Amino acid sequence: MRSAQILGTGQLIELSRRLRAAGGPKLRANTARRVRRAAEPLHRDLQQAIRSQPLVSEGRKPGKRGGPSPTTRPFRAMLAGGIRISVRSGGTPGARVWMDFSRLEPGARGVPKQIDDGRLRHPVFGNKRRWANQWARPSGWWTKTVRDGTPRMRAEIERVLGDVRRDLQ
Repeated sequence: MRSAQILGTGQLIELSRRLRAAGGPKLRANTARRVRRAAEPLHRDLQQAIRSQPLVSEGRKPGKRGGPSPTTRPFRAMLAGGIRISVRSGGTPGARVWMDFSRLEPGARGVPKQIDDGRLRHPVFGNKRRWANQWARPSGWWTKTVRDGTPRMRAEIERVLGDVRRDLQ
């Protein structure tokens, strides 16, 4: 699963050098904070997209038992908690919104990509002999949200860069 990132553009690299030369850790921290804020709307949109993503199954056969598992935390909340933002101001400065797979449960590492592709195939309550399909309609919760949110993030970061460039001059 690809991350949404704006890294190492010429303006960011040049600005990073000028920030280091200006020697202002306060200015650098302020810039990093503003770049993080520029990425937060995309972060929120991705979390909202996975929380509201419908997963349709084939349904339970009449007379069969079942229901939500009492031992695991809510599935979509776990996936939303894995979406993170990182901001760098070093060699390749920029912002990145990404899925941190270490924050997901061990068996759920491939789930975000499967849901993005439109089909989630999983064992029924961990039983490897019985499998179920669930369909994500519409598919593409990650790719569509990133495609729609990246221009806004890029424009906001360019505005931040312009403000900082004016402050340095």
